[in-house]
Amino acid sequence: MKRFIILAMAVLSLLTACKEQRPSEGEKYKVITVEPKDQTLTSNYTATLRGRQFVEVRPQVSGIITEIRIDEGDVVRKGQTLFVIDQVPYKAALETAVANVRSAEAKLATAQLSADSKEALYKERVVSEFDLQTAQNDLAEAKASLAQAKAQEINARNDLSYTEVKSPVDGVASMIPYRVGALVNSSIADPLVTVSDDAEVYAYFSMTENQILDLIQQYGSLQKAKEQMPEVKLLLSNGSTYSQPGRIDAISGTVDEGTGAVSLRATFANPDGLLRNGGSGSVVIPTVYKSSLVIPKTATYELQNRVFVWKVVDGKTQSAPITVYKYDDGQNYIVLSGLTAGDVIIAEGAGLLHEGIVVDIAQEQSSTPAK
Repeated sequence: MKRFIILAMAVLSLLTACKEQRPSEGEKYKVITVEPKDQTLTSNYTATLRGRQFVEVRPQVSGIITEIRIDEGDVVRKGQTLFVIDQVPYKAALETAVANVRSAEAKLATAQLSADSKEALYKERVVSEFDLQTAQNDLAEAKASLAQAKAQEINARNDLSYTEVKSPVDGVASMIPYRVGALVNSSIADPLVTVSDDAEVYAYFSMTENQILDLIQQYGSLQKAKEQMPEVKLLLSNGSTYSQPGRIDAISGTVDEGTGAVSLRATFANPDGLLRNGGSGSVVIPTVYKSSLVIPKTATYELQNRVFVWKVVDGKTQSAPITVYKYDDGQNYIVLSGLTAGDVIIAEGAGLLHEGIVVDIAQEQSSTPAK
């Protein structure tokens, strides 16, 4: 009797286990009903930032730095004095030049008197023609000497003015590699300072030759592309999106032979000075596709360089190859063929499925999920 009870319990346990392990009639999956709609996809391009003007400030005369009137990172204005180079020798040179001008003026006056006198005496036949010509030559030489002295005075004044090194543009000062007491000249390796005008910032980036050809085919010409392309955004190095929109306003007319790339420039206003010369980021270009079939990449899988989705046909999975647009935003595909409006596909986990799975629809989501 005891043996019978134990056997009965074992059979009951086995039946219960079999009942629990019996497969359900259908697995639950999220699906998408494919519908045509306008969709904006974005493409990101790594960019280098440059100020509108980026000027290396170098001395035009040699000497010892006696003053530095700015600090590193200061906002400076055009014409503001940044450095002062020892002025003593240049003031002395100017005084010498001024004295030479006065001496030349006196010599010219004397030569003029002599020439006038010789001319009067020549008319009275008191002096010879040779004496007159000599006096006139002395006058011409005196005039030339005065002109030379005046030119030297101008140079001396310029050299003295160059001892005050001024900013050529409005902008922000860089680090300063020199200090008071340093001997500098026009051929120094590093500039005294670099001034960057960051009121507007240029973002330089590249596209492949094929992408440029696509732009030309889409807009008709590079000029029309610049005029008609939508505003772009700038993704900063910390992952945030810059608040000011930009526009692509320059496209190189040549292809780099080494890289096969074409350079482009997008310009962004920089009223708050957030962007700095030498920074980095990514230019984000939107493209609008009208009445397109757009599906998330999570709904696809690849096999032998082809893209597939799982259609739900008569409640079961059915593999279907699709053709997608060659550019994407990293999250979604534009479907060119293989799907039609109204098709239902599995939304995610496509790489884990196989043919003929019975599908129990758990949830339907948009074919273009929010980013």
